[in-house]
Amino acid sequence: MTTVKVESFSLDHTTVNAPHVRLAEVFETPKGDVIAKYDLRFTQPNENIMPTSAVHSLEHLLAGYLREELPGIIDLSPMGCRTGFYLIRLGQASEGEIAGALIRSLKKVLEAEEIPARNPLQCGNYRDMSLFGAQEYAKEVRQGLQRKYT
Repeated sequence: MTTVKVESFSLDHTTVNAPHVRLAEVFETPKGDVIAKYDLRFTQPNENIMPTSAVHSLEHLLAGYLREELPGIIDLSPMGCRTGFYLIRLGQASEGEIAGALIRSLKKVLEAEEIPARNPLQCGNYRDMSLFGAQEYAKEVRQGLQRKYT
């Protein structure tokens, strides 16, 4: 049996100090392009797990807001453990640059009046969302990131 290395399984989750931004992996394509994966940790693993409605709402909101703040974003995906998101980006940036873009994006979440694509045509589970929940986590995470990165 071949063992495949999964970066997140190699991380000692007891040492995580959320919220944080962490460069998790860097890949180079055969043509030399760099793809970076960032761990955007919102809550402390195994202690504070975000409800799916807040995660889902943050995913919809941040998908657009982060792209407005940072070029080269390929994908923003929620972690299955519901403690944060993975950001996949073409090109590598410093953790501080990513944190700055996230802080600005979370400010936009706090100002949002609706969740984009919250309808049955654009979302497979549009009923499981909470703007209030997304904004509560955005406020908490933004404050924590500002203390660490500004």
